[in-house]
Amino acid sequence: MSWHLAPDHPFAAVRMLTFDLDDTLWPCFPTIHAAECEVHAWLQKEAPVLAEHYDIERLREHRMQVARDNPHMAHDLTAIRIHSYRELARSHGLPEAVAQEANAIFRRAHNRVTPYEEVREVLGQLAARYVLVAVSNGNAQIEKTPLAGCFHYSFMAEEVGVAKPDPALFHAASEAAGAPLHEAAHVGDDPARDVEAARLAGMRSVWVNREGAAWPRELPVPDLQVPDLYRLRDALMEETAS
Repeated sequence: MSWHLAPDHPFAAVRMLTFDLDDTLWPCFPTIHAAECEVHAWLQKEAPVLAEHYDIERLREHRMQVARDNPHMAHDLTAIRIHSYRELARSHGLPEAVAQEANAIFRRAHNRVTPYEEVREVLGQLAARYVLVAVSNGNAQIEKTPLAGCFHYSFMAEEVGVAKPDPALFHAASEAAGAPLHEAAHVGDDPARDVEAARLAGMRSVWVNREGAAWPRELPVPDLQVPDLYRLRDALMEETAS
């Protein structure tokens, strides 16, 4: 087996791979929940009036309302979280520094992700052949996670000013890597924000379907569907006929 794909292989021209993060490379909810628990534990000690009035679910509800009230901030999850903490702090006579520290605690905890078991190994193998770029609507800082050093470049929606399915993240990756989008493939778990967005941007698409979900009938099928990154690697190491 080798990286030299047959000329008619659908990924033969690909030289850049972009990757979604949440629920593609690691499970999202457990990480977010653990981070929010850590923030609430801190509030119980440092801002008990907030912890008393807002459990984790109510804090989440308030943050979602902030997002609805500020659609111009929808791409910037960090700004939304700080805005929410700041509003709550003000409403209870607390200094705004509470918001900054609560967000800092969340960010540190959020970066303690647990990648799926095959991810680090396969990314290391893929990096020998492709330019790897992390592109995420979330705000985990890849260089501060256990996957630090696995990517050549990384971009978050809050950095480029818009979230997927807008193609801005793909274009940022293309410019950084020096690879046109028709020579790129995107790997992600969301049919609309990852797979369909990549197709519309002129990229090849890979759907990472870890849960065995059914593909939405209203969308064109992805170029490749895999249950994990092992299968992605295997598809990209097709043996060329001699």
